[in-house]
Amino acid sequence: MLAALNHSETRGDGRLKVVHIAPTVFGAGGLLGGGERYPLELARALAEQVPCELVTFGARPGRWHTPAGLMVRVLPARRYWRGHIAHPLSFALVAALRDADIVHAHHFRSAASLLAALAARWRGQQTAVTDHGLAGSDWGGRRHALFDLYLLVSAYSARELRAPPARTTVIYGGADPARFAPDPAEPREGVLFVGRLTPHKGVDRLLQALPRGARLTIAGSVGHDPRPPERDYPALLRRLAAGRDVRFVVPAPEPVLPALYRQARVFVLPSVHRTVYGRTVRVAELLGLSVLEAMASGTPVVASRLGGIPEIVDDGVTGFLVPPGDVEALRERLAYLLERPRLAAAMGAAARERVLDRFTWRACAARCWHAYTAAPAACLTP
Repeated sequence: MLAALNHSETRGDGRLKVVHIAPTVFGAGGLLGGGERYPLELARALAEQVPCELVTFGARPGRWHTPAGLMVRVLPARRYWRGHIAHPLSFALVAALRDADIVHAHHFRSAASLLAALAARWRGQQTAVTDHGLAGSDWGGRRHALFDLYLLVSAYSARELRAPPARTTVIYGGADPARFAPDPAEPREGVLFVGRLTPHKGVDRLLQALPRGARLTIAGSVGHDPRPPERDYPALLRRLAAGRDVRFVVPAPEPVLPALYRQARVFVLPSVHRTVYGRTVRVAELLGLSVLEAMASGTPVVASRLGGIPEIVDDGVTGFLVPPGDVEALRERLAYLLERPRLAAAMGAAARERVLDRFTWRACAARCWHAYTAAPAACLTP
C-alpha cells in the first residue's frame, strides 16, 4: 500500500491526486518544445482517469481547466535562478502542492523540481520525476535521494541520468492518434522538419542533404540561444536555403501541425552530437515527440541514430536511421523514400500501427499510473 494513500482517504473520494510541476508553460505564453509539451500531454491523459493538476510558471499567474478536466495553474515567477527560464523560483509552489498525494516533477535538474521534491519530502508525499534533458549538476548523486520514482522517456534517458534501476520505469511518450492521423484523400509531397531551430537539431545538415528538386518544409520555433554565433543560426539556415524549394513556417501555430505531418512524404529529424559551430552536444534527443507525431500521421521517418530515437523508430520498417551528421547517408535515404511513394506509404502505415500499439498518450499515462501504484513500499517516502 502506498504511503500516499493515507492522504487520499482524507479527501473522501478514495482517489489519489497527482500534481505535475513543469518549469515553463507550453504554448504562446511560454515555449513550444518537447520538454514543455510532454508534461501537459501526460497530465491531460492522466486527468481522464484521476484528479490531476499541472503547475507551471510564468509572468502572468492564472488557472484554467482543459476539456479533459485537467487543472492548469500558472504561478508567478518573480525570479529565476541564474536568470535561466527553466529555474523559476516561487514559494507559492509549496502551497500549491498541499493537496497532492503524488508530486511529479519534470526536468530533474530544475530549481522548481528541487523545491517541489523538498516540500513533498517534508509533507511525506510520494515523489516522481521525468527528465527532459536540462543540463546541470545532480550534486554528486545526492539529488537522486529526493525522488521515489523515476518515470523516464527512454532507456537512453535512464542511462544518461544514472537513475536507480529499482526505482525506474520507462514510460516513453506519446502522440494523439485522433489529432495526428493520415488522410488518404490528401496528396503527400516533400520532406518535413518540425522542431526548435537550434544547432543541435542539425537542420543545416538537412539543407545540405536535400535531394535535388525536393521540397522541404521547416516548421517550429526559433531557438533563443544568446551566445554568438549560435544566436545567428536561423539566419544561417535561410542563407543555406536560398535558391532551394524550402518553406519556413516559423513560428508554426499548433493548429497547422497535423496538416503538415499528413501532407509530407517523409519526416526527418537530423539531430547531431557536434554542431556546425563545433560545439559538442552530449544529450541531443532523449526521445523525439515530433517523431511520434509524424508516425501517428502515417508518415515514415528518417532520423539520426542517437539518443532514444532507435527505441521508437524500427529501422527499415517504420523509417530509416542514419549516422548523426552524415550528409550523404541522409540524402540517400530521403531520395530513396521520395522516389518510392508506395514504399513510403507502407512504412508510414507501419509507423502509425506502432504508435497505436504502444505510443499514444493514453498508453503512456497507463504506464505512468501503473508505476505510481505498483511501486514497492521501500521506494516510497516513509
